[in-house]
Amino acid sequence: MFSIRKEQMTSRAEIIRQLKAKAMPANLEGMARFGITVEKRLGVSVPEMRRIGRKIGRNHDLAASLWKTGIAEARIVASMIAAPEEMSAKDMDAWVIGIDSWDVCDQVCMNLFEKTPFVRQKIAEWSDRGEEFVKRAAFALIAGLAWHDKQAPDQDYMQFLQVIKHGATDERNFVKKAVNWALRNIGKRNARLNKATIKTARELQRMDSKAARWIAADAIRELEGAGVQRRLTQRNDR
Repeated sequence: MFSIRKEQMTSRAEIIRQLKAKAMPANLEGMARFGITVEKRLGVSVPEMRRIGRKIGRNHDLAASLWKTGIAEARIVASMIAAPEEMSAKDMDAWVIGIDSWDVCDQVCMNLFEKTPFVRQKIAEWSDRGEEFVKRAAFALIAGLAWHDKQAPDQDYMQFLQVIKHGATDERNFVKKAVNWALRNIGKRNARLNKATIKTARELQRMDSKAARWIAADAIRELEGAGVQRRLTQRNDR
């Protein structure tokens, strides 16, 4: 009996059935207003997808099968159940090229790509790519590492600041917002990186680029703000 239930839970058809059961198509219109691509999407909330992902657990083969459906929610669940250590650099390239929405991009980066051994390699490669969501993925990965990787040395992020400067002139909305996200997250790690990030933002302000100036102004507003400065001071006092 147990084996039958396990088989049902780990079949692609069953996962798609569960996603369709939780779908709320009425949500799609609101998602579209936030710039989310709604083609091949069911309208399932992230908490529901996480519940499904937790029930499945790690299942790399199923993740690969779900990814091939092209359904946005199936791809997000795939990123939750895939095994980072089983992802090759080639797999990452194959997955990222098929992303067509910022939310799928960010979920896949945070749930999976940033946990692979190739994350820094892909940041370097993808930050120079032309495809909008491939390039966004590079900066979403920087933002994710700055948030989650508490043990990484400051020097890693000093190097990422150079990648950010290089990418800051891209005027495409989903790229420049990811560059801004990466810059702000680095600046919130500690006081030293806060100063370095603000200095980088000042350099962006002097660029002949509307995108770079927007990224800089938004980042400086937050990073020099009382809330961030208070948290950094409290962190240094511990």
